[in-house]
Amino acid sequence: MRGFYPTGHTRSGECDDCLFPSLDISRAFSVSQAFDVSPSFKSIIEELFPQGIQNADGSADGLVVFPGFCDVHVHFREPGFSYKETVRSGSLAAAAGGYTAVFAMPNLNPVPDSVENIKRELEIIERDAVIDVRPYASITVGEMGGTLSDFEGLRDLCVAYSDDGRGVSQDGLMEEAFLRAKALGKILVCHCEDMTLVKGGYVHDGDYAKRRGHAGICSESEWKPIERDIGILRRTGGSYHVCHVSCGESVEIIRQAKREGLDVTCETAPHYLLLDDGDLEEDGRFKMNPPLRSRRDRLALIEGLKDGTVDMIATDHAPHSREEKSRGLKGSAFGIVGLETAFPLLYTCLVRENVITLEKLIELMAVNPRRRFGLPLEGAGFTVFDLNERYRIDPDRFLSMGRATPFEGREVYGRCLVTAVCGSGTDKRGDGYTAAYRYAGPENEKRSGG
Repeated sequence: MRGFYPTGHTRSGECDDCLFPSLDISRAFSVSQAFDVSPSFKSIIEELFPQGIQNADGSADGLVVFPGFCDVHVHFREPGFSYKETVRSGSLAAAAGGYTAVFAMPNLNPVPDSVENIKRELEIIERDAVIDVRPYASITVGEMGGTLSDFEGLRDLCVAYSDDGRGVSQDGLMEEAFLRAKALGKILVCHCEDMTLVKGGYVHDGDYAKRRGHAGICSESEWKPIERDIGILRRTGGSYHVCHVSCGESVEIIRQAKREGLDVTCETAPHYLLLDDGDLEEDGRFKMNPPLRSRRDRLALIEGLKDGTVDMIATDHAPHSREEKSRGLKGSAFGIVGLETAFPLLYTCLVRENVITLEKLIELMAVNPRRRFGLPLEGAGFTVFDLNERYRIDPDRFLSMGRATPFEGREVYGRCLVTAVCGSGTDKRGDGYTAAYRYAGPENEKRSGG
């Protein structure tokens, strides 16, 4: 079994601040190399899992320990839409994908635009989450784009502010939001979409849409609001994060903003890196917002990963009911699930194909998200993957209530065997760690809680 250490540390475990064996991730680091896990870390594994951790052939070949992943963009649908997903099912799905922390978007009912509303969400999280789930507060009341939410009252209850699912169209309101977030030391996390340019579209305005007679969404509907926001940021200062970047123009605008020294970061999602509109099928599992763009856009996103313009990979895990995703491209709801498939897809298609290194992938999925949003690396938990196990993605085995994925049937490498988080109360074991997930094998149901 191998584990990942911070840059500059050795496999001996003599340094007090090594990631492993002590699991003390007390300061920011960049992942560099894989090393043997020391005996003291193995003792934590043995205490958590007396039966041991083995791969399909009963050995430890191919097993690797990573810091727990962090997804800054998920939809857990509670309160308000529990027929799509719950905090319980969503957090179990996250744990099954190797995630120990996720940030939940605010397009809920009620919207977390007040202390009262966000406390309702936090009560559900406290009761049902099996990993660290942190809520966003909305930028505007009801995500309606008219009046700013109670930024000051919400400051200590949310990870950041976002109106994900909608763009804030009023320039003056967005400027006020930047100023208030800056004064509070918080980040604005923006869904960038100009609805005046969308015009009822639901797939990319490219060759597929033209051939099949679908209404297209132009790339300008994404990059134009990003350009607008960065112009405001130049005047106000503050911290700005762009959600689900999907097109090459957006990457270039963000690249130039970073060169100027502006505090800008962005995310993209696995589907924008691995698929384009040439892969579309007449099925709701290929419908998401923003849509799958062109091959040129996909390659621009990959280049953005490589040069650091794209800071992190988030899933935009957005479950819907089976009926809502059964109406084809035109009629289905926007959104797909991704927490249980992200790492195996990215490892198979990017790392095994030598597009990026494994170390780079862990930075994008575990290190950079925490660094950007101020989560301490100490207590990030860990996950164990079997990188040698090959299997086909089967939505019927998902822990998420959502089943819609364009990657159904795709052959991948990398099975999550264990995810452990910092425990609480009487369930602490293994030096304070609790098993949030353990794979039970192909013939059995998955289970949580070790």
